[in-house]
Amino acid sequence: MTTLHRRMRARDIHESHRVSTPLELIFDLTFVVGVSALVTEFARAIVEGRAPAAIGPFFMTFFAIWWAWNQFTWLASGYDADDVVYRILTLAQMGGVLVIAAGVPAAFQRDDWVPVTIGYAIMRVALILLLARAWREDPESAGVIGRYVVGVGVVQALWLGRLLLPHAWTQPTFPVLAVLEILVPLWADRAGGVRWHPHHIAERLGLFTIILLGECVYVVSNAVRDALRTVDLGAPLVVVAVCGLVLLFVLWWLYFSEPTAEGLERRRDRAFYWAYGHYFVYASLAAVGAGLDVLVVMVSQGGEVPPPVAAGSLAWPVAAYLVLLWAVHAPLVRRTTVHPLATWLAALLIAAAPLAADAVGVLWVTVAVTVLAAALLAVMLASEAARAGGSTSTAG
Repeated sequence: MTTLHRRMRARDIHESHRVSTPLELIFDLTFVVGVSALVTEFARAIVEGRAPAAIGPFFMTFFAIWWAWNQFTWLASGYDADDVVYRILTLAQMGGVLVIAAGVPAAFQRDDWVPVTIGYAIMRVALILLLARAWREDPESAGVIGRYVVGVGVVQALWLGRLLLPHAWTQPTFPVLAVLEILVPLWADRAGGVRWHPHHIAERLGLFTIILLGECVYVVSNAVRDALRTVDLGAPLVVVAVCGLVLLFVLWWLYFSEPTAEGLERRRDRAFYWAYGHYFVYASLAAVGAGLDVLVVMVSQGGEVPPPVAAGSLAWPVAAYLVLLWAVHAPLVRRTTVHPLATWLAALLIAAAPLAADAVGVLWVTVAVTVLAAALLAVMLASEAARAGGSTSTAG
């Protein structure tokens, strides 16, 4: 039974069989709601011809969701006390992300950031209270945790103060505060660094990848269901649905082919680069979900979106994902599972595919994107089989 209070001490970074806890898993589930709201609003903006205006809100809202999840995850890897107080403060963070989700439409449609900022503040205050516990109860880590308390607290005060600025300053001030957020861990870890578990962290970031992929499946399923209310099931809808499922499975396979945990064990000094890079990996996956939603609407109902833009709403995030996946893992592992030349070639072809949308149609571009991604996976599997065969021959 969970105790009311357990001393919050740094956990052993070599702890065996360290996996995600049930509390972390239910914590993740609330982020599904936030990602769903974000993807839905972004897809709607693209369909309505507001894509350029929606790019800023997309990255801003996704930063709030990702950074709050990311910070709690790293703290939990090092200081998971799992007592009643810890669980209640985790519950508060879960409530915060639901407030963010509720505020996404206001941010996209009216450029109103008050609800998102309040939801983010709820999460950050709860995190600060957890950090303060670790600061008080683990003297060995007091230096680094103290810096986190101060840094996170100051930046959070600035986020709230941003609401008092003229409305025109809302988006321009965002990158400044986002950079300050990112700099806090870099500054704090100069005092010693948080003790995190490499296999646990690799699993946790992998689970968020699955959340995003699952959200993409959910969005496509909802879009097809909505389309079937007004049109009959036809070949175009079936093709988009099948391509979406195959494509997401390929992206999952590629992500989990990299030996991330082993790389983090060897190169702990590069963990910041790997973790921060995941913001763009995750954002590209969220955009893939929006792109699939757009394609379902286009093939079932039509729209005013130019075919290259509609096709690009899927192709460009997929291309970005492939390059970013290689980029975040290349400094971490001795050799990436997918050869960089194959990755870049596939990404370039996928990124260029929407240029043919006017000639061949959006549907065929979707098929081409899926085939190219699957071909990259096939190249990876063939390369791995050849290496395994070569190793066996050498051993023999």
